Amino acid sequence: MIITLYQIDAFTNHIFGGNPAAVCPLDEWIDDSLMQKIAEENNLSETAFFVKRDRSYEIRWFTPAVEIKLAGHPTLAAAYVIFNYCNHGSSTIYFSSKSGELIVEKNGDLLKMNFPALKAIRAAANDLLNRSLGLAPIELYLSRDYLAVYKSQKDIMSIDPDFGLLKKLDCLGVIVTAPGDESDFVSRCFAPAVGINEDPVTGSAHSTLIPYWAKRLNKDTLHAYQLSQRGGELFCKNLGRRVEIGGKAVPYLSGKIVI
Repeated sequence: MIITLYQIDAFTNHIFGGNPAAVCPLDEWIDDSLMQKIAEENNLSETAFFVKRDRSYEIRWFTPAVEIKLAGHPTLAAAYVIFNYCNHGSSTIYFSSKSGELIVEKNGDLLKMNFPALKAIRAAANDLLNRSLGLAPIELYLSRDYLAVYKSQKDIMSIDPDFGLLKKLDCLGVIVTAPGDESDFVSRCFAPAVGINEDPVTGSAHSTLIPYWAKRLNKDTLHAYQLSQRGGELFCKNLGRRVEIGGKAVPYLSGKIVI
């Protein structure tokens, strides 16, 4: 079996930035265990697999450890592959996923993803989370992930997590966020429970971040940075029950998996 593989750097306009994702176009679905092994071998935050169905594409995402229900940067990367290498004749892509329909629109070199909003509810202080992060947040919320809010970008940059403790939290991951020095907000994301200690740029986390910051700042159009070592830039919009997560992407490699 030969499977085409692309590696795309998402949420950046240059290679070695943003978040690298592996993308594997398939003619038909292969066994789940094989997709999981490929994702483990790729050893990136996520590997996206997609299959074309009439006018849309079914998409699934795997970390090196598990399949997940929603992922942003590999969706952006998959859209980049479809727009540039799959003879797609439209500026819009419709994905079918385990989180429902996802839409990506191409506007020049900006790809705009339409995702469900994941609004967070206020959570009680969590001692395990505080010890895991080494710095207690000023506010704590919970949706799919914990959302820990801090006073400043300096606080976000100073956090040095204990990933062993973070694994014990009852959630997929932890998002830390604060107002940005040169943007509306900044964030970092940790998900050791699913094999990702720190994700370079996390599109799906912005399904939670955008509703929070839109309400706090009383504005629907937002500019964001994720402060990982690689870094990433996101152009965001609050749409109520949905959010728009925009970013750029660049190709790093293409090749063949031989099994």
